[in-house]
Amino acid sequence: MEPRLSLDELSTAIGRIKGLLLTEEKVDRAVQLLARAIKDAIPGTVGAGVSLLNARGRRTSAGFTDHIVKQADALQYQLGQGPCLTAWAAEETILIEDVQTDPRWPQWSAAVAALPVRSVVSAPLISGKECLGALKIYSPLPSAYGADTGRLLEQFAAPAATLLSHIQTSEAPKRISESLQMALHHRDTINRACGILMERQGLNHEQALQHLMDRARETGSSPKQISAELIAGTPAHRD
Repeated sequence: MEPRLSLDELSTAIGRIKGLLLTEEKVDRAVQLLARAIKDAIPGTVGAGVSLLNARGRRTSAGFTDHIVKQADALQYQLGQGPCLTAWAAEETILIEDVQTDPRWPQWSAAVAALPVRSVVSAPLISGKECLGALKIYSPLPSAYGADTGRLLEQFAAPAATLLSHIQTSEAPKRISESLQMALHHRDTINRACGILMERQGLNHEQALQHLMDRARETGSSPKQISAELIAGTPAHRD
């Protein structure tokens, strides 16, 4: 059965998150509270977490409720593919009914085979025109989540993105703001490269994004570097 959260429960959880002071020290607490509220709200969830940029501009899992989340996410960052990265880059909610049969991220699916991860939902953290990261939940059971779960996660993502976007304009966590600005620049470059691939090769956005990630991993470059080369007319591969 699709998990549902009452309006009072949702309002209370979001209110607690919004009530935290927006200082660098309290942000970690806010993210942890968000992840815990999501896990508690959605039955069957083995873990929840948030993907953000760390002080060095690298993707990292923050506020994860269980080590399963940290492990599954780390494999995404390592392999350059997975539902959370796609949700972040494509700015759309990603649903996996069964990791073992979903063909979209074969390397990641194989890598998490030993973990209790079968169903996944990941929603982007969008504030205005900015995508700051993504929320995600994992279940050990197949078909544990559906469209209603995705919408529920999006309800959490909206206030969370607003909270985190305030960090970007705050003077206190300036180093995080700089990392976010860099990430937004990289995202724009990657989106332009995806558009070129979609036009040239007839791919959809998700396929184009995966193509860039695969080429980056094969060449030891970053997706941003591969994208910049493609936009500049330089071959995005090295024979």
